[in-house]
Amino acid sequence: MVLVTGGTGFIGSHLVERLVSLGRPVRCLLRRSSSPRYLPRSGVEVVYGDLATGAGLAEALRGVDTVVHLAGVTKALSAEAYYAGNARATGTLLSFCGDVRRFVHVSSQAAAGPSADGTPVTEEAEPHPVSHYGRSKLASEQILRNSPLGKQAVTVRPPVVYGPRDTDVFHIFRTAVRGWMLRIGREERFFSIVYVKDLVEGLLAAAEGEAGRTYFLAQPEAVSWSEFGSTAASLAGKQIRMLAVPRAAASGVGLVGEWWSRLTGRPVILSREKVAEACCRYWICDSGRARRELGFETKHDLRAGMAETLAWYREAGWLK
Repeated sequence: MVLVTGGTGFIGSHLVERLVSLGRPVRCLLRRSSSPRYLPRSGVEVVYGDLATGAGLAEALRGVDTVVHLAGVTKALSAEAYYAGNARATGTLLSFCGDVRRFVHVSSQAAAGPSADGTPVTEEAEPHPVSHYGRSKLASEQILRNSPLGKQAVTVRPPVVYGPRDTDVFHIFRTAVRGWMLRIGREERFFSIVYVKDLVEGLLAAAEGEAGRTYFLAQPEAVSWSEFGSTAASLAGKQIRMLAVPRAAASGVGLVGEWWSRLTGRPVILSREKVAEACCRYWICDSGRARRELGFETKHDLRAGMAETLAWYREAGWLK
């Protein structure tokens, strides 16, 4: 039995679909407030629980041999909320995993931090996260490493993930298909990226691979901000226009986003920390270890993945 946390989310729903298609017994740990709209209608057992309090976790883990831990916080109203939702929640889950054979922890490239000079970051590099999100993800990795399950676990650090059902990269995608994109400053920026279906295959490989390892899962080539925008625009039959925004102005917009979050009580993706992350020129990682040890290969190049994503957004009514 495979337990998936975060199974109703963007990545989690694709993973659950794939597990069901392979005939694997799957159980999803959900909060009462979660919407199961993207979960398959059959082949999935649902258990309700709380990673903050531990309620329901004993039942969720009964008979489970593999855990894929995807649940986490990517945007929050406070720094404390990142550590609660990423680090402490991971510790709570681990405290109930006594009989688990393999624990796949989905962390983030943000835990490692950006490259200083454009050289792809490897798993051996000293982490230097630049945000509370990245630091909280690194803290969750350290909790796992120091737990009794540490030697039976695998940590995966995805970079930017895109694909059908994504709501974060979607906002960038939406402006690009309209023919324009914002760029902070005039310097080109580069980042690693992975299509969600390729990431899912990497997670399945990690669940069967050598324990005690950390992997970046990304397509081999880094993508420039301009390339991402122009590819999306060309698929929509548009020419892209890049609009440069000074860093100070971008930080101001991030501050407005923070104020709006506090007013509404709902976290948004745009904040000064997210702007600071976006200002780093090279978010590039090296997935060579995953290729050598897991046989990980991406099947979708940028254009193919974006074409599938665009088609889904249009079918779902997110884009006209």
